Amino acid sequence: MNDWNGKRVLVTGAEGFIGSTLVDLLVQRGARVRALVHYKPYAERGYLAHHLAGGEVEMLAGDVRDAGRVLDAVDGCDTVFHLAALIGIPYSYQSPEAYVQTNVVGTQNVAAACLRHGARLVHTSTSEVYGTAITAPISEQHPLQPQSPYSASKIGADMAALSYWHSFELPVTVVRPFNTYGPRQSARAVIPTILAQLHSGAREIRLGSLTPTRDFSYATDTAEGFLAAAVADRALGEVLNLGTGTEISIGDLARSLIAASGKDAEVVVDPGRLRPTGSEVERLLSDNTKARTLTGWQPQVTLEEGLAATSRWIADNLAAFAPGRYQV
Repeated sequence: MNDWNGKRVLVTGAEGFIGSTLVDLLVQRGARVRALVHYKPYAERGYLAHHLAGGEVEMLAGDVRDAGRVLDAVDGCDTVFHLAALIGIPYSYQSPEAYVQTNVVGTQNVAAACLRHGARLVHTSTSEVYGTAITAPISEQHPLQPQSPYSASKIGADMAALSYWHSFELPVTVVRPFNTYGPRQSARAVIPTILAQLHSGAREIRLGSLTPTRDFSYATDTAEGFLAAAVADRALGEVLNLGTGTEISIGDLARSLIAASGKDAEVVVDPGRLRPTGSEVERLLSDNTKARTLTGWQPQVTLEEGLAATSRWIADNLAAFAPGRYQV
């Protein structure tokens, strides 16, 4: 466990699923956390509320597309974890320019601010940049394949961040989570989609394609990977896969979730949830050797343990979900 006591840290996208989990760990370890969150006129504090009430986290509202606001947010920070992004793949088909502006331009703004203020940057990528696996398990040397506007924008963002390492020697590490899941994840993702349907009493679980395989990592394991990358000098200028090295098909995942929830249901394919032809990523399986070697990180939570914990959280928070609606 690395020492964060007294370090000044900025987390962009801190109110999100992985971001808030990361903030929890940083606060537990004594970091002085500043959270840059997307401005909302109704001032919702979400999963940061308990930290804000206790004065443990400073919250700044803003937008990573605003270079001036980002510059102010980074001022005084030792380390920046950049998680803010548009992440929904289906919505990227509808509004691709928004993904370029937030994900690519936003990352450029964060990197420039880190260079200006002398902060170390941990930039968040995604396994979606690999597209369907050509070789598996997927190492960081695997070709990048933009099979959706979302993945294309994240490829651009990764390259923008790494360019600051090559051009200006900004201390940058790119972490590439595979499929993170756990408490707090929104209904746009497959695991909460399935569990919300199950806990609402559905006897048919409506999904898109059942054949793709994914490598699922529990949220705290992913967040620990961020922390490990941020203190490993051997990881500077590198891309690190954060995955478990195991895969499961969406169909088998659904059956595992039915078992974890204790419910009785069957799985059916909903044509409205299918991705466009050529856009579906059929297989994602990580090779996490590099992350383990350079940082000492390794996942701790088994899929069975993680699915059970997530199922309990969904059951306790079911009112926040709309199980019958397909969330893009």
